[in-house]
Amino acid sequence: MRSRQRMFAAVMRLLLKCLRLGRRRRFKLVRQVEQLWHYGHLCLRSLLYNSFTNGDVVLDSLFEPVYWLVDHVTRWFGVVFVALVIGLTSSVVAIVYICLLPLILQTYTPAWICWHLAYGHWNLIMIVFHYYMAITTSPGHPPQAKNDLTGVSICRKCIAPKPARTHHCSICNRCVLKMDHHCPWLNNCVGHYNHRYFFSFCLFMTMGCIYCSISGWDMFRDAYAAIERMKLLEKERLQVAANQTYYQTPPPTFSFRQRAFHKSVVYLWVLCSSVALALGALTLWHAALITRGETSIERHINRKERQRLQKKGKVFRNPYSYGSWDNWKVFLGVDVPRHWLTRVLLPSPHLPHGTGLSWDLPPCVMEQRAPLLAI
Repeated sequence: MRSRQRMFAAVMRLLLKCLRLGRRRRFKLVRQVEQLWHYGHLCLRSLLYNSFTNGDVVLDSLFEPVYWLVDHVTRWFGVVFVALVIGLTSSVVAIVYICLLPLILQTYTPAWICWHLAYGHWNLIMIVFHYYMAITTSPGHPPQAKNDLTGVSICRKCIAPKPARTHHCSICNRCVLKMDHHCPWLNNCVGHYNHRYFFSFCLFMTMGCIYCSISGWDMFRDAYAAIERMKLLEKERLQVAANQTYYQTPPPTFSFRQRAFHKSVVYLWVLCSSVALALGALTLWHAALITRGETSIERHINRKERQRLQKKGKVFRNPYSYGSWDNWKVFLGVDVPRHWLTRVLLPSPHLPHGTGLSWDLPPCVMEQRAPLLAI
């Protein structure tokens, strides 16, 4: 009996030892896993740590594949977009000359005829000139030699000098002086030497579309009503043809020329109104940027800099802004009053102020500004 009790006690002690040993091993394994986890987490943070990392940087990193796709699609479809602009503009001009101009000459008074001919052709010339110049003019690129510039940063992609207000275009794969953006409708970057051409094209195209929409409103209503009448008469004609008797004749139908005329007027008005709304909003946006002396890229940079300095109790001032009125004079290249006619209201290929490498005070700015904070 005692031997059985001793055996039972020995077995129980052995089981307790095994349980303790298994628990110790399990706890040791858990501690090892936790140590490996903390070690890996520390290594990952040490490799990816950056004091400038914030939500915007993370979001840009996540959208990097989308940016890559957009860059390559824009690069290959730029020619298609340019052909589309030329085709749509040419179709509107053809409709005006073929359909509307004979009607204007027959119904309008001589004063209104002179007004439409003068304004319409002036607006058309300004659109064609500025679009051609915006496409063919290089936006400007910094020199590749490092000895030509002093006190500038280095582009991380070009490994070349990068002057102030210069940014790298991933589509053109080059740095652009005073880069605003890459425009697929121009198949070109908008920079220092063609920024004025781009804005002038947007402005005069918007003015031309508004002019066509307002002057063609009455003709659009008549043409739309005529098309609705065509559909109704066509429906009646089909009904009559299905139940035709000797005493019934089908209603008269519109000729091909009449159908083409009315549909062309509706197409003209809808296209011009749509472009006027979309391009007008873009023009107002760029006008606000010009008033502040900024580009599209600089607005994003200045906003971040303004927030950073605001946290420190400081005020940010744009070093390239000379005041609203002077900003427009610098942008348009107006040095004397007559330049408002010769350089703004008439086609002018004059160059902008400066070379885009340095930003000295333009001659049209009469008042010297106080030293400003640099970006």
